[in-house]
Amino acid sequence: MNTIGQNITLTLFGESHGEAIGAVLDGMTAGVKVDEEFIASQLSKRRPQGATDTARQEQDHFKIVSGVFNGYTTGAPICILIPNEDTRSGDYAKTYGLARPSHADYTAHVKYAGFEDYRGGGHFSGRITAGIVAAGAIAIKALENKGIKIGTHILSCGGVKDADLLGCDSADKAIDTLNSKPFPVINNIEEDITVAITDAKNSLDSIGGIVQTAITGLEAGIGEPWFDSLEGVISKAVFALGGVKGIEFGGGFSLTNMRGSEANDPMRIIDGKIQTTTNYSGGINGGISNGMPVVFNTAVKPTPSIAQSQQTVNFLTGEEQTLNLTGRHDPAIVRRICIVISSLIAIVLCDMISIKKGTDFLR
Repeated sequence: MNTIGQNITLTLFGESHGEAIGAVLDGMTAGVKVDEEFIASQLSKRRPQGATDTARQEQDHFKIVSGVFNGYTTGAPICILIPNEDTRSGDYAKTYGLARPSHADYTAHVKYAGFEDYRGGGHFSGRITAGIVAAGAIAIKALENKGIKIGTHILSCGGVKDADLLGCDSADKAIDTLNSKPFPVINNIEEDITVAITDAKNSLDSIGGIVQTAITGLEAGIGEPWFDSLEGVISKAVFALGGVKGIEFGGGFSLTNMRGSEANDPMRIIDGKIQTTTNYSGGINGGISNGMPVVFNTAVKPTPSIAQSQQTVNFLTGEEQTLNLTGRHDPAIVRRICIVISSLIAIVLCDMISIKKGTDFLR
């Protein structure tokens, strides 16, 4: 479906080339301050910024049409509209029926019996994530007021690696650094990553990478056992993003090469607070936060829209054909997806916290 959450829910609507896209954030308590300048600044981090991104330039002139009055949430559903202003639907009309490899064209056609909006990927487009960022900005501020911070950065792309926040003693400071920069990296590697993306683009190709998210200030005890574990709910949210193909928490797959004596996180008390000396569990035990930073890595695949000739099928005629794709596409989405993940996780955390403490905790 198009809705996630239990007490605090997010619903997405719209299509890439439709009149507008947007989001409804429902269940947010009354009295949370809404900073529209902050929402705009968050949306700017998702927008294309140069040669490494799509040429489609949407300004994201959002409008909050309900749920906010005099700068604060009212407790009613918050509906945010974002118009689509730079569409070129003709780029897709001439190739309709040709399944773009690794896109949802064929699966959407089958599921919706041919009634899907195919322009720009329709409801499956990354364009829809603008609504996540707009709604997430409200959740991010609500969490920050409770001392909870979220940051996502490019951990690796094209062989270029950034600092790893797992076990970092200054994760809180690193998040502040990330959130103050338009290009989400900790070390001075923006130029190197840009070169890697540009090289792929010049080869009529695309590139993927790994992004890393850290959450600090989250107290122990948030999450549910078994089917609503904190890892499970986060994973469900992150896998909703079309470019995501993998996720790992803490030490993740590297734990398979360790013994228990290496992988276990020894516990200690510092200033009366229980902590661990390492964080291979990624801040979660038994599906519940343990008070350490929650850290997870997300695998982002290369953008499937590339300018090279590709073998495909025409699902309207049942014929094999060659696809020569035109249009405006990202050679990589690792930069733009960072703010989307942080925004989505903020909404998930607000919901998970409210399950234990109630929604009024966020006021």
